[in-house]
Amino acid sequence: MSDYSDDFTDADEPMGDVQPPEAEPPAELFFGSVDEFVREQLRVMYRRVVGERTPRRWAADWWNYPEAVSRLDALWRSWENARQDPVAMSAWWRDHLDHHMPILMSQDGPFATATASAAAGEMLPCDPPPPSMFPDQRAL
Repeated sequence: MSDYSDDFTDADEPMGDVQPPEAEPPAELFFGSVDEFVREQLRVMYRRVVGERTPRRWAADWWNYPEAVSRLDALWRSWENARQDPVAMSAWWRDHLDHHMPILMSQDGPFATATASAAAGEMLPCDPPPPSMFPDQRAL
């Protein structure tokens, strides 16, 4: 019967200076801010009839509604995370966009008193926020 220490060869010796593999740097942001994401992506692809006489509400000045800013920021950041993976993008629609937009646009949601309107096929209205409100994160 062999001693346990005799079962190892020199190749089994741990190498003291082995470094873990370098982590890949995070992917660069496609959109630099939640404002850019809302203006150039969300309102372009997510077209819904909105207005006072519909079940959906939207605010062109969405950036004046703290809950909306928080939810839209979460949508932007999760979109940035999912955008390079087609399977993750499908999950983004299901788990993120399809969850947050009905809450944002509901008659008792953050935009309940908003009066912006859009007809079928039109982009959601969007007013520009104050210039320094959403700095470009790519430049930081």
